[in-house]
Amino acid sequence: MIPRYARPEMVAIWSPETKFRIWFEIEAHALSAMAEMGRVPKEAAEKVWEKGGAATFDVERIDEIEREVKHDVIAFLTHLSEIVGPEARFVHQGMTSSDVLDTCLSVQLARAADLLLADLDRLLEALKTRAYEHKDTPTIGRSHGIHAEPTTFGLKLAQAYAEFARNRERLVAARAEIATCAISGAVGTFANIDPKVEEYVAEKMGLKPEPVSTQVIPRDRHAAFFATLAVIASSMERLATEIRHLQRTEVLEAEEYFSPGQKGSSAMPHKRNPVLSENLTGLARMVRSYALPAMENVALWHERDISHSSVERMIGPDATITLDFALARLAGTIEKLVVYPERMQQNLDKLAGLHNSQRVMLALTQAGMSREDSYRLVQKHAMKTWERGADFLSELKADPEVTQKIPVSELEAMFDLGYHTKHVDTIFARVFGAS
Repeated sequence: MIPRYARPEMVAIWSPETKFRIWFEIEAHALSAMAEMGRVPKEAAEKVWEKGGAATFDVERIDEIEREVKHDVIAFLTHLSEIVGPEARFVHQGMTSSDVLDTCLSVQLARAADLLLADLDRLLEALKTRAYEHKDTPTIGRSHGIHAEPTTFGLKLAQAYAEFARNRERLVAARAEIATCAISGAVGTFANIDPKVEEYVAEKMGLKPEPVSTQVIPRDRHAAFFATLAVIASSMERLATEIRHLQRTEVLEAEEYFSPGQKGSSAMPHKRNPVLSENLTGLARMVRSYALPAMENVALWHERDISHSSVERMIGPDATITLDFALARLAGTIEKLVVYPERMQQNLDKLAGLHNSQRVMLALTQAGMSREDSYRLVQKHAMKTWERGADFLSELKADPEVTQKIPVSELEAMFDLGYHTKHVDTIFARVFGAS
């Protein structure tokens, strides 16, 4: 993570101060549960909450201790004992480091997911607003980058909305799966701590108990979480790539907002580049790259090793911070996207009606001509448009082989744009609901 691609609220989730506060809450809630069960003095639990709850944990002091003991959780517990006093001896009883580390990571990822869900909500709202704005704005659809048949710009945005709505559902499921607590002790057997402690901590921290932990929470949960982030990033890149293509000079059907005073090139003053969408493409690559190490973390040795630990210290913050920034940037890009309906119409008309070729071919087959002959005949006239710039409709009307099957008046009617967009309302109802 670098500050250039980071927003404060998501960064705060991964700060040392936040981490140590979560560690304290896990330990203190576990102590409270043991106090209620009569395993430790209630006065000790109260003192830990009183002094630890009011404390500002000294990150530099914890780091100093860790340099000596070579263990981050022990360093924190040592510092906590400096703050609390003798009652700190009851903290962490029956627990192992992974209980604290894994439960904390679950809290952080769940909180990160909440911010990402808010980001998706903003993006979905922007896509819906702009989709309805351009529901009936005709544009040429392209396959392989080549003119195909007409669609509307609103349908392009509706497709993106539907895709990100699915992504939102995936993230909700991934959040539920990752929001898991493990307070089960060494190798996960609860030998030295009651399972009720885990249940208590889970409830207090907004998590669910892990049904069976080894000494760590199984990493398939984390793999699914980061894979979901990767899918969201891929959808983000798909939309960013569309914008980049639409902004090309030869197309110029839409472009990123170019603010007053903005400069596009250090060498060429005329340039207006799709820098935001290009940046999103790069950030999407980074978010996807974090999914593979998360999957490789699944295969740990026996009940526990720490090969996953160094990976998660990096991919947890980096993936969520990067995606948070990118989704906010994408939402802003859509909100301010400049759309050029006139240019869309010009491009749609560029090939002189060739986008109606399928309709003519189908009409010929319905009039009794074989599909092979219909295709050959329509393609022959289409190639005249490609190669010589001829008017497609005029060429068809001048061919007796065509007009013997389709009257001229019917041919002319086939070049109606509304034929291609007649089901837009139906598609919108499927995506956004009948209302």
